[in-house]
Amino acid sequence: MKKRTIIDLFEESVARYPDSTLLLEKVESKFIPTTYSQAKLIAEQIGAGLCSIGFGKGCHASILSEGRNLWILGELGLFYAGGINVPISIKIEESNDLLFRFNHAEVDTIMVSGRQLQKVRAIRSQLEYLKRIIVFDRLEQYEEGEIFIDDVIASGKIYLEENYVQFKNISQSIDNNDYATITYTSGTTADPKGVILTHRNYTANVEQSLSCMSIPAGMRMLIILPLDHCFAHVVGFYIMIATGSIVATVQAGKTGLDTLKNIPINIMEVKPQILLSVPALAKSFRKNIENNVKSKGKLAVRLFELSLKAAYAYNKEGWNKGRGLSLLLYPVVKLADKILFSKVKTAMGGELEFFVGGGALLDIEMQKFYYALGIPMFQGYGLSEATPVISTNTPARHKLGSSGILVSPMELKILDEDGKVLPVGSQGEIVIKGENVMAGYWKNPDATAETIKNGWLHTGDLGYMDKDGFLYVLGRFKSLLISSDGEKFSPEGIEETITGNSALIQQIMLYNNQSPYTIAIIVADKSKVRGKELIDTIQKELSRYKSGGEYAGMFPERWLPSTFIIANEPFTEQNKMINSTMKMVRSKVEIAYTDRIKYAYTAEGKNIYNKFNLEQ
Repeated sequence: MKKRTIIDLFEESVARYPDSTLLLEKVESKFIPTTYSQAKLIAEQIGAGLCSIGFGKGCHASILSEGRNLWILGELGLFYAGGINVPISIKIEESNDLLFRFNHAEVDTIMVSGRQLQKVRAIRSQLEYLKRIIVFDRLEQYEEGEIFIDDVIASGKIYLEENYVQFKNISQSIDNNDYATITYTSGTTADPKGVILTHRNYTANVEQSLSCMSIPAGMRMLIILPLDHCFAHVVGFYIMIATGSIVATVQAGKTGLDTLKNIPINIMEVKPQILLSVPALAKSFRKNIENNVKSKGKLAVRLFELSLKAAYAYNKEGWNKGRGLSLLLYPVVKLADKILFSKVKTAMGGELEFFVGGGALLDIEMQKFYYALGIPMFQGYGLSEATPVISTNTPARHKLGSSGILVSPMELKILDEDGKVLPVGSQGEIVIKGENVMAGYWKNPDATAETIKNGWLHTGDLGYMDKDGFLYVLGRFKSLLISSDGEKFSPEGIEETITGNSALIQQIMLYNNQSPYTIAIIVADKSKVRGKELIDTIQKELSRYKSGGEYAGMFPERWLPSTFIIANEPFTEQNKMINSTMKMVRSKVEIAYTDRIKYAYTAEGKNIYNKFNLEQ
């Protein structure tokens, strides 16, 4: 097997594209470029600086920072020093959650931005392994054990002058199977699990992903998603590095809200050709677009709706667009693009070619919306344990509604509950085998043995392959709705569609555990209506999917809610009902609403106008 570590991948590109721009970061009022050769120099200086202060091969460091050059260069630097990164999400606010990760992963060095530093200071005395904190920003005062990154780089320059050959030998001694990162999953059930990804996991997944899609050198990516996740690692920057492309990061604001406000500004400045997205972000962009159209009056709204309708009919599922009689709509679609959709594209920088969507579930209507605008969202599927990319739609091969074609080389099979392989078109658990399968869970052999069996990664996701080689992901294999007669159905597709089509229903969880009917727990926008009027409006929204409604037949009626619970509060990261990747933690919602769920299966509780709903 050919040796190819992350450092090998990086240095191959530095040799090929030394003077090309790799990084773009906004400093004060404009984006400043850093070339491939400049990036290598800084990464080596950081790595050498780490060596000079006692960080060595096999040591564990954590990066806790907003997206910026130093995040990427810091990770490369600690790889040059032979270290392992334990990337931490900036969304984690709870001290206990941070403590668990730092201590469980035996982190001795934390690289942190000024904005995140207080989180570390608050728990510093409880960090068992911590030896040093490296701060990315200049502060008026540093506490004991804190070092400014510029000082680390300065030490690195001196270290390189005296120990260059010895230092380079460290990164060259790294093997394919050496650990690169320990990425903690969001802990939807018990304590979060540390997914161990090797250097070869990453470089293999880059190669696999590029088997599906080619990225020309010099393409611009603006990374909006947090850099700690392996989706941002592989698709956000390592694929871009491998192809000689450009990685820009969003300018961090003083608060999370300020950073969000910077996104549209940075899009106009960077003019990205590719963006990474997740369902929550796709919905947010769509709402902004629709609100912008509404602000221009009723005629603009009507024109936009008619144009979308024509584009949907012409585009179909993407691969079959313009076939048959729909070809007659071509002039209408071209006109709509010229007078309407092109303006939306201009608001996205004017050069955006497509989104790459992560997270398996993005309802087909959302995909059709972006496809109509001329900026397709090519949905993919993956999970941290697979580094993460398993499949993706591409400009050359796509079917809207699917999760795309499989990366190569990689094996996939669909298994039933007894572990038997199912034929094409049959639904079962998605199981994969390839060089992208994780090394295991950190200090958790039992969970590793449950998840990886004979080299096969059991994803826990429900899906099927179609006859054309496209993967369809339907939800969690084990979080199914189960009716009283034992029939099973995955709820996520229904939930995504209902929230995607509704301004009122903001979050929804369907529940049926061998019960006579399905119920829904709904987080609604209570700013405009309350009490009986709120109940009436929710019922109307749900009726759109039932017999006689505009979306009738989209889902089997027995899985649509017969009654609903109006939630007391939104599902959030703070109340643990949403994890750090914005996915609903079903078990936490169930626990929080146990009594209301039991009540919903009584005659009194089935009545939507029950006392609890009327109080909302």
